[in-house]
Amino acid sequence: MWTRLQSFACSLRDLGSCTRHNNVAASTCQNPGGGDSDNRQRASRVNKGGRAMPFQAVRLYIQDHHVLMDNGTVQVTLSKPAGIVTGIRYDGVDNLLEVLNRETNRGFTGVNDLYWDLHWNPPGGKGIFDVYAPFFPFLYMFSKHEVFAWISGTSFRVVVENDEQVELSFTRMWDSSLEGKYIPLNIDKRFILLRGSSGFYSYAIYEHLQEWPGFDIGETRITFKLRKDMFQYMAIADNRQRLMPLPDDRLPGRCQTLAYPEAVILVNPVLPELTGEVDDKYQYSCENKDNQVHGWICFKPLVGFWQITPSDEFRTAGPLKQNLTSHVGPTILAMFHSSHYAGKDLVLSISPGEPWKKVFGPVFIYLNSASNGEDPPFLWEDAKMQMMAEVQSWPYSFPASEDFQKSEERGNVCGRLLVKDRNISDDYILASGAYVGLAPPGDVGSWQTECKDYQFWTRADENGYFSIKSICTGDYNLYAWVPGFLGDYRCDAIMNIISGCDIDMGDLVYEPPRDGPTLWEIGIPDRSAAEFYIPDPDPKFMNNLYANHPDRFRQYGLWDRYADLYPDTDLVYTVGLSDYRKDWFFVQVVRRKDDDTHVGTTWQIKFKLDKVDRSSSYKLRVRVNDAKAQRPLFTSGLIGRDNSIARHGIHGLYRLYNVNIPGARLVEGENTIFLTQPRCTSPFQGLMYDYIRLEGPPFSGSSNEASSSFK
Repeated sequence: MWTRLQSFACSLRDLGSCTRHNNVAASTCQNPGGGDSDNRQRASRVNKGGRAMPFQAVRLYIQDHHVLMDNGTVQVTLSKPAGIVTGIRYDGVDNLLEVLNRETNRGFTGVNDLYWDLHWNPPGGKGIFDVYAPFFPFLYMFSKHEVFAWISGTSFRVVVENDEQVELSFTRMWDSSLEGKYIPLNIDKRFILLRGSSGFYSYAIYEHLQEWPGFDIGETRITFKLRKDMFQYMAIADNRQRLMPLPDDRLPGRCQTLAYPEAVILVNPVLPELTGEVDDKYQYSCENKDNQVHGWICFKPLVGFWQITPSDEFRTAGPLKQNLTSHVGPTILAMFHSSHYAGKDLVLSISPGEPWKKVFGPVFIYLNSASNGEDPPFLWEDAKMQMMAEVQSWPYSFPASEDFQKSEERGNVCGRLLVKDRNISDDYILASGAYVGLAPPGDVGSWQTECKDYQFWTRADENGYFSIKSICTGDYNLYAWVPGFLGDYRCDAIMNIISGCDIDMGDLVYEPPRDGPTLWEIGIPDRSAAEFYIPDPDPKFMNNLYANHPDRFRQYGLWDRYADLYPDTDLVYTVGLSDYRKDWFFVQVVRRKDDDTHVGTTWQIKFKLDKVDRSSSYKLRVRVNDAKAQRPLFTSGLIGRDNSIARHGIHGLYRLYNVNIPGARLVEGENTIFLTQPRCTSPFQGLMYDYIRLEGPPFSGSSNEASSSFK
């Protein structure tokens, strides 16, 4: 792969050039910025002669409209008082950020540099895209559906300034005169540069006072816009790396828009080898648990620009929440909250009279470089090492805000999770690989829509033991789910975490939903539809990254492949004969008709019962043995609206349904369950199943239920 990429270097150099200053030394920091005393320990580097020399002290330069932080390795320039990063100088390159746009040209289209933003609306109002921009106190751009507001910061102060560290604060305070114009929040953005660090940190404190009006937040993040003449190779994971199109390739004449504006097919890209490929930012989404480092590589000079998220505690909705990462721009996103892949269930709603405060971050913007004789993969491997070092240093000791709790202010929890499923074993089963987390008190499974406070997650070891460290003080429930078992676990006891506590919960036992023996099952209960049949894409809509890739579900247009495979009749699955890996389409979508309208679909599960206990119940939630019944045995109602299908997801929110099927509705011999998805106003309406199971009548006791469960 890298040999092929080297052949592109000449083409990339033709796209533009960068200015280098040879008097600025390249330096790659292999150690984190965190820790208690590691600043002094790290304050040395080795020159070419092998002699150790100290790192330069951090310096701050304050000008009329800008401030500059400099530690000898990195120079960071920010607008004042707005707090937008307008320049990053590193390894002799004047600015790694996009410099083609004028500094005043910041907004939803054509934004450059590095900035915090959020999308919000008053209750019942239109959405507002709120960006800290430097020169416009009020500037609105109206579109068909939304209002985008560019809003200037109002205050700047130096929080810390010494040889070891500079921390800057850019704030905007709210009062009632701003109602309807600005989100009712006090927002304090922070930027930190440490001695010897090959990068810088950023975090923010959002605060809503009790007497203020309410609001909804759909999204908040940091956005990075890099130089397109330098950065064209993107890396998200070991197996998700590729040469990317230029932003120019998405302009009229170079691309064709597909079913929605984010997705285009490249018809005349700058690099001809990309002709015919699909580009869509949602193809590069990632679950929180896997989204710790991503970024871009420049081949000449060999420079990497990376966004590292050392903890998920401040991200919303837990480890399985899917978020955007990097995409054409070159753009990097540090996503803290979004409703992507979840819809309205994950809108952050603060009510009037509700006090709220949360710290988002810090995240680390890491820069690395290599000599021309080294291979580009070094930069990715080094970025992963840096990510692991940052994770080990969490929680950081250096942020100055008292709202960010340090290690000694937090608590720890440990224990062991066991599973009791009498259909599998009379003994306890070790909850190997279980996801175990602390989140604010709520209903079973409520963690996946919780977006106001903090969550702390870990994976149990092969024996079910878990340890969750550095938990912020407060009240929590302990939640868990175990791959291979249905449902969610919640420990009913409210856990109060206080500073310095070490709580051993001992053995916890999860009893997953179970009424009777399994008669048959389809799929694997792992909260994903990835095990089902995922077709090859239409050859016209390929993203070559995902050819023969484990994440082949990220290809564009797979929803239309259902009608290609089932042009006249819908899917029929016969238990005992069909194989869910080949015969169960990974998503139940509508079928496109010849006139480009759509029709709902009804899938069938056919199964035989040698004997039926007509006095007992079998559990599912669909029409059974009557496809034309006026009232189905079960309906989920209107759920979802999360756009997971269009955004190339393999799951949305997890919903578990257990439905009783009266034995009188079944017959000895062949039975049929009908799964109907009737909504058909869009090609993206549908649902993904995690797992379907039919259970026989209860093992014993007076209960008259058996169960069939699916997501």
